[in-house]
Amino acid sequence: MRQRSLVILTSVLTTGALTLTACGSRNDNSKGGDSGNVTVTIGVDAPLTGQNSATGLGIQYGAQIAVDDANKNKTVPGVTFKLKALDDKAIPATGQQNATQLVSDKSVLGVVGPLNSGVATQMQQVFATANLVQISPSNTAPELTQGKNWQTSKSRPFKTYFRTATTDALQGAYAADYAYNGIHKKKAFVVDDKQTYGAGLSKIFKDQFVKQGGKVIGTDHVNTGDRDFSTLVTKIKNSGADILYYGGQYDESQVLTKQLKDAGAKIPLFGGDGMFTPTYIKTAGKAAEGDLVTSIGVPVDTLPAAKDFVATYKAKKYPGDYGTYGSYAYDAATAIIKAVGQVVKDGKIPADARQQVVDGVQKSSFDGLSGKISFDEYGDTTNKQLTVYQVTNGEWKSVKSGIATPK
Repeated sequence: MRQRSLVILTSVLTTGALTLTACGSRNDNSKGGDSGNVTVTIGVDAPLTGQNSATGLGIQYGAQIAVDDANKNKTVPGVTFKLKALDDKAIPATGQQNATQLVSDKSVLGVVGPLNSGVATQMQQVFATANLVQISPSNTAPELTQGKNWQTSKSRPFKTYFRTATTDALQGAYAADYAYNGIHKKKAFVVDDKQTYGAGLSKIFKDQFVKQGGKVIGTDHVNTGDRDFSTLVTKIKNSGADILYYGGQYDESQVLTKQLKDAGAKIPLFGGDGMFTPTYIKTAGKAAEGDLVTSIGVPVDTLPAAKDFVATYKAKKYPGDYGTYGSYAYDAATAIIKAVGQVVKDGKIPADARQQVVDGVQKSSFDGLSGKISFDEYGDTTNKQLTVYQVTNGEWKSVKSGIATPK
């Protein structure tokens, strides 16, 4: 799911005083922490600067809290965990370079990320070749786990790839159902940003909205980084649509909705989890009122298991948005930590530790912050909960939650 400018990000982490930069970090290989302990590194790849950095930083620090908790609670005796966070700037080629860097660090036994599905497509093979487990808290493109022909014949491409987020196949259908049956919209204009996540999500919404009985009366595309949508706004306004569905990130949609409302088109913009961040509302202002998104799971602030996580995130004043994927990053990191606990005994890391961790993650079954954490035969989460949020009085408010089922 996300493009960015290169800015050096320095983050002094709470465990081991590890200093990270956007392009790399100090490598402590086998020893660290308490005397006699081995150090195991968990990699993180996400956009940490530029566009989508609010959600990317939420992933980094969600995983960081999981690492801190594991060290504090001595979850794996004889092991001190540390984080190594790399900035992919939502650029697939950069993500691939980061994957290569993480693979070359022998202390890395698992990776959390990336944020964007398009970036994931360039990382999966690198990790698979090295038998290094990868768990994304946010990727939603179905083909990542079920293959390019997932609509007709599912086939898992990479045994090392997992995700704690459910897929667009469910999210797009859930949005279409709510648009048609929940708020009784009949004429949709559909726009996407031509990226893997946005284009895929829009297509599924479009197909399902028509199946419900709705009509798609116009489609168009934008480029990531666009800021002038005047021509598109005129087209949408003149179409007679009663809802605009947007497949993409908050960076463009927060500007599009403002220009649309300023032009007098008082229709809601509906999007996916890539829009679900306070930044969208802050930028769009009053124009965001009434806009909608779907997002994975249920509101993190309502989950009893996530109470301490939210309190810690706020107390440490970590940057970014924990509410979108922070708890899913925590659960992804925890799945890796628990798998490491089955592999590293008496402070000794076996030669095939990475492969064993992959096997351990596949067998995961525990109660996480976001719900029960387990994975099916494709590496997809078994947690299929989704929520529709609407901007009400300047905040995202939950208006519907439920278990999404394939259509």
